[in-house]
Amino acid sequence: MNFIFLAIKEHPWGREMLSQLLDAGFVPSLIIEEFSDGGEIEREKFEFRIGNHEVGPTMSSQSKKHNIPIVTVPIHNDEHCMVHIEKVNPDLIVFGGTRIIRGKILEFGEGRGGVLNSHPGLLPECRGSASPAWSVHENIKIGSSCHFCTTEIDAGELAGKREIPVRRGDTYHDICYKTLVVASTLMVEAVRAYSEGTLDLKRRPQGNSPNPVFRYDPDIEQEAIRILERQTYEHYID
Repeated sequence: MNFIFLAIKEHPWGREMLSQLLDAGFVPSLIIEEFSDGGEIEREKFEFRIGNHEVGPTMSSQSKKHNIPIVTVPIHNDEHCMVHIEKVNPDLIVFGGTRIIRGKILEFGEGRGGVLNSHPGLLPECRGSASPAWSVHENIKIGSSCHFCTTEIDAGELAGKREIPVRRGDTYHDICYKTLVVASTLMVEAVRAYSEGTLDLKRRPQGNSPNPVFRYDPDIEQEAIRILERQTYEHYID
């Protein structure tokens, strides 16, 4: 199958997702990586969140091993990406750790198999940034989701959703890592379904969210760390 993979340069999200996709036999035709100051900030945030947990090898090493071409752009937007996307003419577009993307990239994907994104929170309950932190802070269950992208943030139809059990003693780094791994697994399942012609059978609307679209807040992230240290989160399984 012909799909492309978009990710911030060496983002842990992209490294793990690409590794799982390749292990499952799904090799992208092209990787478009963003290298920017804003992208570096996002990468560093995720590296902090997963702590010392290991993710897949660097995207650079994986691309060399599997002979996947990479192009680097200053930002994932239409001006810099569309020429590469149109040249490959993919059936499917996969986001492997990007900032918010709108415009012709989404329009192009919607005219084909779609644009897929994975999210480190349950949808529609926890849309937006820093989902594990907000989930802990707002006593929302921990989980990951895979969805089709639309112009609304994290609001497109679901292609997969899975709760993640949290045990007493799990740290913030632990739950962030778990959401990253499960989100990557959900993406593999969605890409596999597309390859088998069954992805549309997985589509289901999210419905309305009981919460606003959350924004990154370092104070909320630090409070989530303290809640887990105090073990006052409401959804432990033990």
